[in-house]
Amino acid sequence: MIADKIKLLREKAGITQAELARRLGVTRSGMNAWEMGISEPSTKYVSKLATLFKVSTDFLLDMPQTKSISVEGLSDREVASIVEIIDCYKSKR
Repeated sequence: MIADKIKLLREKAGITQAELARRLGVTRSGMNAWEMGISEPSTKYVSKLATLFKVSTDFLLDMPQTKSISVEGLSDREVASIVEIIDCYKSKR
């Protein structure tokens, strides 16, 4: 639940609700409502929270987390080889 994640990350960072609210430009009561699960942050604030705490939005939203691999600078053939290797590993599960 996003409420639990916000509170956990805030406490881990050692900051108060008021300080986090100030950094995000929201009220402390709004921040409290997020942490209590009374309301949820908009997409804009989910993104800001992810950036601030250096986590993914998927983590905050309890979505399946994925990893990405940059293939910048690789040829189409090299990319195809990497995809083939990944598919091979997936089929072994």
